[in-house]
Amino acid sequence: MDGPAPRVLVIGASAGGVSALQRVLGALPAALPCPALVVLHIPRDRPSRIAELLDPASALRVREAEDKQPLEVGTVTFAPPDYHMLVEDEASIALSLDEPVLFSRPAIDPLFESAAAVFGADVLAILLTGASSDGSEGVAAVRQAGGKAWLQCPEDAEASMMPASALQRAGADAVLTLDELCECLKELK
Repeated sequence: MDGPAPRVLVIGASAGGVSALQRVLGALPAALPCPALVVLHIPRDRPSRIAELLDPASALRVREAEDKQPLEVGTVTFAPPDYHMLVEDEASIALSLDEPVLFSRPAIDPLFESAAAVFGADVLAILLTGASSDGSEGVAAVRQAGGKAWLQCPEDAEASMMPASALQRAGADAVLTLDELCECLKELK
C-alpha cells in the first residue's frame, strides 16, 4: 500500500467468506498498526462462533463487537449477529438495529460508510467474496473520502457478485487474488 498505514482496516465478506477470512486474518501482521473491523453476513437467529473459529488463524486477538467498545490496535473485531457495526468516532464502535441493508444485518455498507465518515482518507477497505451487492456503496464512500479499497478479483472469489458489483459501482485501488491480497496485507506495518 502506498503511503502511510491506514488508521482503520474494514473488511466485508459473505458467501465463501469464512475460508477467505481465514487466509486474510492469517496474513495480518502481529504489528498491524490499526484496528481491523469485519462484517461477515451471518444468520440473525443464532449465536455466532466466527470469532472463536477464526481466532487461531490470526496473530491478532479476534473478538465479537460489543456496543461502545473501544477501537483497539491489535484486535480484529467482528459484527455480532443481527447488528450493524459502525465506527462511531475515532475511539469507539457502535452497534445498530437499523433496518437490514440488502436483506443483511450485519451489513457491510454501514461499516464502510461510517469508517469513511470518521477516518476519511485513512481507511483501507477490503471487499471479499459474496453473493450480493452489499459493500458497493461502502466502497464508493471510502473512495470518495480519499480512502483505499482493495477488492478480491471476482474470478478468484468463491462468489463473484460482491466484488464485481463494487468494481462496477465504485472502481478500486487494487483488484487482487486472495494470494496477492494476503501478500499485500503482510506489508501493513
